[in-house]
Amino acid sequence: MQAWKDSLSAAGIREPQLRRDYDTQRDLVSRFRRTSYLAAQMLLPRPMLPHVVAVTAVMHHGDNLLDTGPKALRVAQWASWEQQVQQVLATGASDEPLLRALAHTIDTHPRTRRSIEQYLSTASAELDFSGFLDEADYQAYIDAYSLPAFMLIGTLLGPEADDRPYRAACRAFIDGSQRLDFVNDITEDLSEGRLGIPAKTLERFAVTKEDLAEARDTPGVRELLRHLVVQARTVLQTARCLPTMAPAPHRPLLSALVEVELLTADAVMARGVKLLRAPATPPLASTLLALWRARREARKGS
Repeated sequence: MQAWKDSLSAAGIREPQLRRDYDTQRDLVSRFRRTSYLAAQMLLPRPMLPHVVAVTAVMHHGDNLLDTGPKALRVAQWASWEQQVQQVLATGASDEPLLRALAHTIDTHPRTRRSIEQYLSTASAELDFSGFLDEADYQAYIDAYSLPAFMLIGTLLGPEADDRPYRAACRAFIDGSQRLDFVNDITEDLSEGRLGIPAKTLERFAVTKEDLAEARDTPGVRELLRHLVVQARTVLQTARCLPTMAPAPHRPLLSALVEVELLTADAVMARGVKLLRAPATPPLASTLLALWRARREARKGS
């Protein structure tokens, strides 16, 4: 906890109420993204950690509003939230701890404003998501939702200038990560009446939603899962260039994020059809080793 307090001080966040606002977001992020938070705490410069935590909390809160409950409720909740965020963009003030932290992060890192505006302009696409017909549908979803959401973080960690190669590398990373999530979350997604595997891909392997829902161990199901993981892993491999395009202090974290996703892909592959009963996670020891290596490389380069 002292490391977090030191990060707040290093970031110039000294006012007690504002520190509590960031503390709230830290508690949230460290619970729902434990590995990512640990990586950020280990690998980011201290002044940047609170701001990455704040935008990650915004992304998580938005995901919850867009994904949880009946559609009418989600539409109403998102509209209210979007209005609150727009008010923060206009006035820099809010009664909500999350939005007060966001307002301070935007004031400290003004380019965050652009990523928030882009995210708000397309995020409602998630409200209508029920599945994909084909690969083109999936790619449109990446552009409309997944990439703008990731760029809340990616913009903070990237170069100051608008950099197309960096954004393209971020897209490769989130493409591979999203593909992997859709495979790993099949059981949860089906329970919510949707699926992230394109219908034409299911047809190609002669697999039905019922096959997946009932965790049928058939050749088609095994081949489908293997194909999806290989596809995700191939895209993630191309994202290994991402760290080289970021400012040096942020490269270790980006490198670790890519490597942890690749470890997750290995775990998903090893789980096979059992994945249809519960998601896979990489071994803790392998994850900690990846973080330690990234930290060691960061120290060597400093």
